[in-house]
Amino acid sequence: MDNAKAQALIAALANGINPLTGEVFPVDSPYQSPDVVRALFAAGRALESKARARPRGSQAANAGKIWSDDDERQLLSEFDAGRTLPELAQSLGRSLAGIQARLEKNGRLQPPATDGAGTRQSFRFSDANRASGSRPGA
Repeated sequence: MDNAKAQALIAALANGINPLTGEVFPVDSPYQSPDVVRALFAAGRALESKARARPRGSQAANAGKIWSDDDERQLLSEFDAGRTLPELAQSLGRSLAGIQARLEKNGRLQPPATDGAGTRQSFRFSDANRASGSRPGA
């Protein structure tokens, strides 16, 4: 179900209307209870906020897609040539996190250090990558 349809259904319920029939719910219906109505309006606002926060088309074109051998070769070649992570993300249509994870998987980046709570800090280049002359700030 898409977000817009879910919002419409929740709005109808919050307004005391059966979204399937258009009829007003009876007074003794749970949908007429003040707490339920407040909860439904809160859920509707949350869906609306979510829709505004991530507009359609803002996701990278290839985000979440399986990496082809050609994509992986291109990533490693361009990374080794000194392209920055944002440049790689743009050229491959991937998210920055996807680029970082793939470089980590291929040994070009070390997994980031974590603090005591398990929060990731920042990526570090592997010793092998440093020895190959790749830029540490890329």
